[in-house]
Amino acid sequence: MDDDAVFKALADRSRRLLLDRLHRNNGQSLGDLCEGLRMSRQAVAKHLGILEEANLVAVQWAGREKLHFINPVPINQISERWIGKFELPRMRVLSDLKASLEKKSPREK
Repeated sequence: MDDDAVFKALADRSRRLLLDRLHRNNGQSLGDLCEGLRMSRQAVAKHLGILEEANLVAVQWAGREKLHFINPVPINQISERWIGKFELPRMRVLSDLKASLEKKSPREK
């Protein structure tokens, strides 16, 4: 995975908007994704190309129509690498606190 490409792709608000739209309704064509946006078709296509290069969007051809699908794997990998490792110690502390409280105040059965 190319972290730099993923971070670059996610850094742009328009690309995050496209990912949000694909998350709500996966498998959209370029025309579908352009609807209601204040961007030209060429700009949307360029943003989709960057998302594809970062492996955040996968495409599938249905006849002459190119459908775009969100690929959550790179985002999950970033989450595990950059967020998860910082959350684990906090979760351990909460787990230890819960265990400690349960020892001090046993639940009634």
